[in-house]
Amino acid sequence: MSEYLIDGGIPLNGTIRVSGNKNAALPCIAAALLTDEPVTLRNVPEIEDVRVMLDTFEALGGKVETPQPNVKKLHLPDIKSSEIPTEQAKKIRASILFAGPLLARTGKVILPPPGGDVIGRRRLDTHFLALTELGSKVKVGDSFTFSAKSLKGADIFLDEASVTATENAIMAAVLAKGKTILTNAASEPHVQDLCRMLVQMGAQIDGIGSNILTITGVKKLSGCDFEIGPDFMEVGSFIGLAAATGGDLHIEGARAQDMRPAKIAFGKLGIVWAQEGNIIHVPKNQPMEVNHDLGGMIPKIDDSPWPGFPPDLISIIIVTATQIDGTVLIHEKMYESRMFFVDKLIGMGARIVLCDPHRAVVTGPAKLHGSELTSPDVRAGMAMLIAAMCAQGKSVIRNVYQIERGYEHLTERLTALGARIQRTE
Repeated sequence: MSEYLIDGGIPLNGTIRVSGNKNAALPCIAAALLTDEPVTLRNVPEIEDVRVMLDTFEALGGKVETPQPNVKKLHLPDIKSSEIPTEQAKKIRASILFAGPLLARTGKVILPPPGGDVIGRRRLDTHFLALTELGSKVKVGDSFTFSAKSLKGADIFLDEASVTATENAIMAAVLAKGKTILTNAASEPHVQDLCRMLVQMGAQIDGIGSNILTITGVKKLSGCDFEIGPDFMEVGSFIGLAAATGGDLHIEGARAQDMRPAKIAFGKLGIVWAQEGNIIHVPKNQPMEVNHDLGGMIPKIDDSPWPGFPPDLISIIIVTATQIDGTVLIHEKMYESRMFFVDKLIGMGARIVLCDPHRAVVTGPAKLHGSELTSPDVRAGMAMLIAAMCAQGKSVIRNVYQIERGYEHLTERLTALGARIQRTE
């Protein structure tokens, strides 16, 4: 098992480029199933989750080519199986994204229970609701079996704004007969990317970027050449990394509109940045002091579906808050196990009170010291990495597979910024 050896306490300075959005690349790979023509995806991050999705695509009969770095050519003229391989399904939750496209194209899909990060209960009910409303029958056993002679448009109100359930519903609806109205739909930037790709393939989707999508089914989709947008979770991670280590960082390739919720949340910690075009500059001399609410009240940072503060950045903002002067309440509303990594930060010297599975009070600044850590999931793993980078002394992070599921060529990119980090087997 691979691990990172880190010598902390060093400000990170320089320029780093943002990778393509992992959470956009995964559904876009699945969407390539919707046509028998070639699909080219650009700005695809070279990360483990993408590799697993591409392996699954090939297992279903598809062909994958890499003509140049971060470019994938996908082609699946004939689907040889409607069953998702168990090994791939266990590795990532995104395996469920093949359900909608397979159902739309073959009328059947057999899906083993998906794996992924262990951050609390992650319901599948909304997927079932959407696909059954479109005309699918569902049988639940050791695997989930969806079947439909034909899909028909429907007026669907999702019981939660689930990103992957929204994406599955969209991919099934674009080839369904008639009109689908999808209300309470997720509207994150990666959902918007998927919609734009499908429109480029010939789909008819209105309301992109809102929580009400109107989809008029078409008989056939064509191939396309589509570029994945920047990963705003990675941008937020690098902002936290720069601020926590006291560095001066230029982040290239960021999309300004994607960072507006994060700018409000980081602003409560006294962290500011300037943006010119697609470059974000996090300066060295940050205020690094909590901005109190009116009346001197302790501010709260909480997450919610888009356009709220992204839940995937909660871990990042917790560790960043340990280096800020003042007290802040972090409220994680969406996943009951995401905060359980904070005991590792407390062991490093962080002053955090975990009130319950959803709330933590963080008081800083705290002098962190190096420690031995194990990454439980992608974002908590990155938070631990940030903690190790700003801590005094040496740290070891194990199970870095979890971090590398979401961050491309991380050690090389951080080393270029001055980090003392080494990856060992």
